[in-house]
Amino acid sequence: MMADVIDFESLSADAPALILLCTSLGADRRAAGVRLLGPVTWSGLDEMLRRSSLRGPRDLIGLTADEIARSLGIEEDVAAGYARLLGRSGQLAFELDRLRSRGIWVVTIADDAYPRVLRERLGSWAPPVLFGTGPASLLVGGGVAIVGSRDADDDAVLFTERLAAAAAAGGSPVVSGGARGIDVAAMRAAFEAGGSVVGVVPEGVERRLREPSTRSAVAGGQAALVSPYHPSAAFSAGAAMGRNKLIYALSDVAVVVSSADGSGGTWTGAVEALKGGWVPVLVRDDPGVPAGNRSLVGLGAAPFSMDSIGVTVMSADLIELASRTGRKVAEAAAPYLQPTLFDDLNG
Repeated sequence: MMADVIDFESLSADAPALILLCTSLGADRRAAGVRLLGPVTWSGLDEMLRRSSLRGPRDLIGLTADEIARSLGIEEDVAAGYARLLGRSGQLAFELDRLRSRGIWVVTIADDAYPRVLRERLGSWAPPVLFGTGPASLLVGGGVAIVGSRDADDDAVLFTERLAAAAAAGGSPVVSGGARGIDVAAMRAAFEAGGSVVGVVPEGVERRLREPSTRSAVAGGQAALVSPYHPSAAFSAGAAMGRNKLIYALSDVAVVVSSADGSGGTWTGAVEALKGGWVPVLVRDDPGVPAGNRSLVGLGAAPFSMDSIGVTVMSADLIELASRTGRKVAEAAAPYLQPTLFDDLNG
């Protein structure tokens, strides 16, 4: 069972090296200009480490660039980049203490507390490092992901609020992206109904904690925030695109409320989830929905209307509905798939 608070002292021996290699936490000028490792790059390095005589990334700390190059059989300029990133362990300790004082925890893919579903569903796309705040145990509780456009009309907001409240009444957490529009409407409705929320935010969790309502929900145990980005990172459209896959992977089932047709973060995230088979995907199919909603149904999502939302809704109900009404993902989805990794975004 995942603990509510991840203590830094409980992290694995490899965690500090992963944080140094994959984030700019505690960075100084020695690491300026050095490319951080995103999920795919880290996955490749992990494979090399497994084939080497080293125990893991922990053994890279303290090695020279030449020693790293010889141990892993890589080019020395690449090894020099690793050595520069790993050379700031002193600054990292101070930064981890600062985050702890603000109620922010960190977990790496090498730790037992890392959500297993991310490894299983995303594979080499799983982010090596996650920053979070609030009850970490919510990250392994599944739930109903509710996603949609940032510019939502009244019907979309009403659908969202009704679904989020019903999920809360049924005991299913709401998994949200934390952006304005559908995400915020889902979170607010879940809180008001006494439910819990996992917010996969498109900026740093430290920045999001500046909002009084967010601090209150986290302090009350109703919300856990998580992000693959630096705790103080600002919002960006690219970061929002990159974190979409985590929303799906941390849930049991997803409902798309509104989507543009063929482009945008909601569309891309839904198509990725359909193609990857991460979780069942339903899409709002009421009169007047955006064209993207109907297109997603054509690509294999299950149609779902306002009339289908009862007083209570459980994840299992939506999964069963998706299994009855969804179709096999169409091959036509393939051209729309554009990898949205974190390689350039996790600094």
